[in-house]
Amino acid sequence: MAQESPKNSAAEIPVTSNGEVDDSHEHSFNRRSIPSGLGLSETQITSHGFDSTKEGVIEAGAFQGSPAPPLPSVMSPSRVAASRLAQQGSDVLVPAGGQRTQTKSGPVILADETKNPAMEKLELVRKWSLNTYKCTRQIISEKLGRGSRTVDLELEAQIDILRDNKKKYENILRLAQTLSTQLFQMVHTQRQLGDAFADLSLKSLELHEEFGYNADTQKLLAKNGETLLGAINFFIASVNTLVNKTIEDTLLTVKQYESARIEYDAYRTDLEELNLGPRDANTLPKIEQSQHLFQAHKEKYDKMRNDVSIKLKFLEENKVKVLHNQLVLFHNAIAAYFAGNQKQLEQTLKQFHIKLKTPGVDAPSWLEEQ
Repeated sequence: MAQESPKNSAAEIPVTSNGEVDDSHEHSFNRRSIPSGLGLSETQITSHGFDSTKEGVIEAGAFQGSPAPPLPSVMSPSRVAASRLAQQGSDVLVPAGGQRTQTKSGPVILADETKNPAMEKLELVRKWSLNTYKCTRQIISEKLGRGSRTVDLELEAQIDILRDNKKKYENILRLAQTLSTQLFQMVHTQRQLGDAFADLSLKSLELHEEFGYNADTQKLLAKNGETLLGAINFFIASVNTLVNKTIEDTLLTVKQYESARIEYDAYRTDLEELNLGPRDANTLPKIEQSQHLFQAHKEKYDKMRNDVSIKLKFLEENKVKVLHNQLVLFHNAIAAYFAGNQKQLEQTLKQFHIKLKTPGVDAPSWLEEQ
């Protein structure tokens, strides 16, 4: 080294290639003890580049306020140790004013923005519970006559008419099903009676013609009864589709509309109660949040009301068209059957494209249809 440190103020410590102190020369220098009063703030670490004359210097000053003289020590480690000291010393900044600022270095931890599924479920349960409580309170208030409710008189009247008509159509459907069951039993009895008359016609030579006439009559009645039964079953199927699918789908939309109406009234009442109370720093955020929720449920209520109005309109048009055709079919078939007009009865089924299934004959396979 170009410039040696004084022997009386520092001691040289040999360092191996990997930065460790060589213990074999431990007897060659005098150990110095650092006074117990020396604080960590009195220690300075200075690192220099590899081209410097001193690769690493640790200076230790005396504790302020102690009468003991300063005990400086100098260590000259190897280049590997100097590089390690340089990396450690990069975290300590010594500004010009003399004050030292230590910057913390280490791995940067990014906040995990992925939400916890359990917390999301808990938040959904909390919102559902709050919404259920408000809606239940609104329903109880309406039943007790204490709360107010939003009413669309025209729409409510149409909904009441629809529900009343649904009950009447269901009654017609039950009666038509009863008629179909009884007619099926009568046709089955007539067919058996015709077979019995035909058997007696072959075995009784004296009453051959009489039994034969009755057998033909019963078989003709059974055939016409099967034709009428096909028309009645077609009527039942069409009315059943209208009542249990089309009208039921509309009533499902009506239920959603009523639920939206209850939620709208519940949040409207909540907002009105908050507006009647005091306005301060605590209540203003609640009022703003309640206003936001009220506006969202109002939009939902308006949308559902519009959907119900459109469905009721389309349902009325579809109902008139379906029932008109089915009532004409039912009337013409019944009239032709009891008038004994077999041709008119068959013409009625052709008019409405009704195909009768022949008893005892299975449906054709897909190969036969090809």
